[in-house]
Amino acid sequence: MKTIILSLFITLGMLSHASADDALSVPPQEVWNMVNETPEQILFVDVRDPVEIMFIGFTDAVDINIPFKQVNRTQFNESKSVFAMESNPDFASDVEKALKEKGLDKDALIVTMCRSGSARGKPSADYLLSQGFSNVKYVDHGFQGSTVKNGEMKGLRILNGWQNSGLPWSSTMNADKINKP
Repeated sequence: MKTIILSLFITLGMLSHASADDALSVPPQEVWNMVNETPEQILFVDVRDPVEIMFIGFTDAVDINIPFKQVNRTQFNESKSVFAMESNPDFASDVEKALKEKGLDKDALIVTMCRSGSARGKPSADYLLSQGFSNVKYVDHGFQGSTVKNGEMKGLRILNGWQNSGLPWSSTMNADKINKP
């Protein structure tokens, strides 16, 4: 009995630390269903840098691409061997503009998607929540999914995510859906 009560307290304690301001993930298939069943009620935003989309792929299911972070090719991080990623200062206002163009307001469902879901998908959704948008989620495991940890395919992004869920995507970008500043 003590074990059950202790487990209950631990669970409740964990729940109390979860913030109401944290965005929740949505499986790719569920997002695809929403886009097809109620497209007028959702704004689906690809938050990757357009250069990344150009090399990794794109889905026309998104309404628009608005980068959350953009590559700064003038700043190279030697220790990680990557260029710096800087926040897009117009991200929230560009999302609000895209909502208005679709006839929606800041209470409408917004779903963000990045490459893997964790580096920009969730942070972009959390950021929008902090900016007064009330219903924001992100695609679980993003567009490209997770890497395989072991075996011949180790390091390749072939697990979960939009691409690996059998959902429509193309190696060709739709330039009409890229937000132009």
